[in-house]
Amino acid sequence: MVKARPLRADAQRNRDAILAAAREAFEKEGVFASLDAVAVRAGVGNATLYRNFPTREDLLAAVIDSFFTTALTEAGELSRTLPPGKALLEWLVRVSWGLRIWHDLPVCLATAHDNDASPLHSANAPLVKQLGALLDAAKAAGEMIGEITAEEVFELVLVVSWGVDQFGDDETKARRRVTLATAGIFT
Repeated sequence: MVKARPLRADAQRNRDAILAAAREAFEKEGVFASLDAVAVRAGVGNATLYRNFPTREDLLAAVIDSFFTTALTEAGELSRTLPPGKALLEWLVRVSWGLRIWHDLPVCLATAHDNDASPLHSANAPLVKQLGALLDAAKAAGEMIGEITAEEVFELVLVVSWGVDQFGDDETKARRRVTLATAGIFT
């Protein structure tokens, strides 16, 4: 196995600046913010941005990586501290709330969901796998309907997260929206 060489210090600074600028732009303007503006905000040229992140999806996948890592950690904590059905519901609420952070992120993730070549599809995969584990535990405990799949629930989360984003929900309204939307999957 060939190990990737670490980036030179200046290249790492550029990459970090791009990620920080993109995160800021996505939070203010949504995920379709101008990549040219991201490069300017990062203090790099377009060529540097595209050398590091050839597509918007590559950049978006890198920016949301920390959210996905946190979501996976939270799933483990919830499964250890709550009954399976409650752990699943709480995780669905947290993921739906988290995905709405940047306007149109749920749309991008939904578009990439069935595209194996998309960097966002690869980014989604660990969430779907973790969702499957939570779902299986809730099914085993008799708290879920048996025929629902992790893919279907993930798609539902994307739709609900889109609604949370579009309707400008606060956390309380988002929790209610997720609870209502997922009520039919619980026994």
